[in-house]
Amino acid sequence: MKLQEGEMGISLTHSLSSLNNTRKHKMVLSKDESPIFDIKISTVGPGYVSGHGAVQELTGMDLAMKLHYIRTVYYFPSQAFEGLTIINIKETMFYWMNHAYIPCGRFRKSDSGRPYVKCNDCGVRLTEAQCNMSLDEWLESRDDARHKLVVPSQVLGPDLLYSPPVLMQLTKFKCGGIAVGVSWAHVLGDAFTAASFMNMWGQATNKKYPAQPLLMARPNSEAQNSKSPIKYPLAVKRVGPVGDHWVTSNDTKMETYSFYVPWAELTRLQSKICGDKDHQQIPPFESICVVVWQCVAKVKHGSDVKTVTICKKDLENSFEGVITNKAQKVKVVKTNFSVEELSLMELGLLITNQAVDETKIIEEAMDSETELPDFLVYGANLTFVDLHDARIYDLDIRGHKPVYVYCAIDNIGDEGVVLVFPSRKDNSDGVMVSITLPENHLSNLRSMLKKEWSLY
Repeated sequence: MKLQEGEMGISLTHSLSSLNNTRKHKMVLSKDESPIFDIKISTVGPGYVSGHGAVQELTGMDLAMKLHYIRTVYYFPSQAFEGLTIINIKETMFYWMNHAYIPCGRFRKSDSGRPYVKCNDCGVRLTEAQCNMSLDEWLESRDDARHKLVVPSQVLGPDLLYSPPVLMQLTKFKCGGIAVGVSWAHVLGDAFTAASFMNMWGQATNKKYPAQPLLMARPNSEAQNSKSPIKYPLAVKRVGPVGDHWVTSNDTKMETYSFYVPWAELTRLQSKICGDKDHQQIPPFESICVVVWQCVAKVKHGSDVKTVTICKKDLENSFEGVITNKAQKVKVVKTNFSVEELSLMELGLLITNQAVDETKIIEEAMDSETELPDFLVYGANLTFVDLHDARIYDLDIRGHKPVYVYCAIDNIGDEGVVLVFPSRKDNSDGVMVSITLPENHLSNLRSMLKKEWSLY
């Protein structure tokens, strides 16, 4: 149904003709202050409304993840956007968001205080920026902090009614290359969902559209009405209450560094972990987990690192075309023994054979109480997230795929997060490992991984 006069966007035709009149804020930074300058901010929404008063309820798992944010940066060569004006780019977004209108909404609260999404309300916040460096110069740097300059860092609230859950930033390098930075509120869905959302934009730039819009998983009404005692999940840390400002205060200064692990190196790790037990091979992701887990335990000598959280894609169910936080399972691994003294093989067998799936328990814990608790999942324990199956290199802009993609999860607990994600678009050259830990632990961990495992 087309938008009517007085509604957001008025009509697709009207929206396109009035792009130059879009409410816009401009700020110029000195090049001495930052390599990013000439920043402009606007909002882009769907060309059609999804229905009068359409709303989307949130599942317990959605709400458990509401304090976390997925920040992804796609780096494209100049050819991908060559000849496109910002008006052309926004036009592709209008069509894209017709099929992905739920993330364009804003959050409201029911009489009970439970948040929901008012669909198609105000669109996606879009930032345009320039960079005084070339794309090659930018990517040659080993400083992970640089990625934060090309992706929005906002959180939801305190003006929750007006806070966009999705923000994008298009940063043009002096060579013509483009960084597409995306901030995705985890309350909408996990990293697999966020990747599908962005890949749909790529399809729109190639004038291809799905048969039906992205849908959102429905909450489990039985869980919300359950009166039975709920087991408290080990995978979460209760915080808050945070109110309408969906961020948690963390006084610990966190830092991130990432490194590349080729498949040959992963094979070497597996061999070293398994030794002569060829019949009990530990998979690549789990091999990275045990190495980092034991090194963190050594760095934090005297601290309790006996419980870790493992987040992996749910391979038993297909969530294609669904916006959900259930495409990944959240599992917990716990040992009563010293992690420093256990062998890597023993740690590997713990992760592969004794991880306890707490996905359902977390959802039940969220839905069981009258007043919804505020949780941290990532960083409540040392958390390992397997994203090697995430289709982050499938974003195709007019036949061009990213030369590099960076992933991070923001607003985490101080136990830290380890992400494992693809390093190349064909996923054949190995993986990237990104580690976020308290600043005072990260430098020691880097030294240990380099000295003992040649990982750096």
